[in-house]
Amino acid sequence: MNDKQKHTKRGFRDDAEHGNRDRQRGRKPQRRAFRTPDVKTQERPDHTANPMSKFRHVDEADLPEDVLIGRNAVTEALKAGRGINKILIANGDREGSVSEITALAKERGVIVQPVERGKIESVAGGLRHQGVLAYVAPVAYADLDDVLAKTAAAGKAPFLLLLDELEDPHNLGALLRTADATGVDAVLIPKRRSVPLNATVAKTSAGAIEYVPVVRIGNIAQTLKTLKEQGFWVAGADMDGTQLYCDADLTGPLVLIVGSEGHGMSRLTKEACDFIVSLPMVGKINSLNASVAGSILMYEAMRQRLQKEKKG
Repeated sequence: MNDKQKHTKRGFRDDAEHGNRDRQRGRKPQRRAFRTPDVKTQERPDHTANPMSKFRHVDEADLPEDVLIGRNAVTEALKAGRGINKILIANGDREGSVSEITALAKERGVIVQPVERGKIESVAGGLRHQGVLAYVAPVAYADLDDVLAKTAAAGKAPFLLLLDELEDPHNLGALLRTADATGVDAVLIPKRRSVPLNATVAKTSAGAIEYVPVVRIGNIAQTLKTLKEQGFWVAGADMDGTQLYCDADLTGPLVLIVGSEGHGMSRLTKEACDFIVSLPMVGKINSLNASVAGSILMYEAMRQRLQKEKKG
């Protein structure tokens, strides 16, 4: 008989003796808790404390929906022309398929950013990434030349909305929704210092992201110069504008510019405008949300264009 069995029998015998003693004293026998031997247990390790633990199960569903990882996945996305906002490559990886990815990204004007491998690890969450990660857009970006060719074929005066370093994805989504409603032919956003197309933008746009072409441009001033040479007028929106928005002619080939939430249009962008319009304000607040101001201006442009079409 081992020690555990002896201890168990002793426990039952002690309980019986206590019961007989209670009966002799005229008391109802009380049930006593069964005494188990003190067994030292080993604590389980807490694997959840380290999200990169090898015991954590990770699958593709753990990735953000706007992220691609792995050299093959990113290469094929580039070849297929999928909208890519930015590619991260781990420092030190320069050979093999990485050089092909870099070349394809340069050819398509996609930003490539070298980063520490740990930054990619933190997003990949344990999945095999091969030192390459891409942030992708919900839809493909459009080409400006294709947009202008389409408007020319339709025989209409093109109407473009350019967002100067807008940072809030909710504002971009709201502006895309209004752009679809007011007949904007394309929305132009800079590749740098601007919010890209992502899941938040897509959700806020309520589906408009599927219908309004979005073009990523490099240098704003150079893009505006090129568009002016093609007959466009450039109208900026600013609270210091000298012309009321309803007094400006917004019917011809137009680039309407809305600045960032905190700083408005940059100095170089202002200098590139043909005229700057303002919205009248009679309250205590001297500015409007970027998406609200942009929506008012887009609707004014649509109103003028519809009126001009009626007059024939």
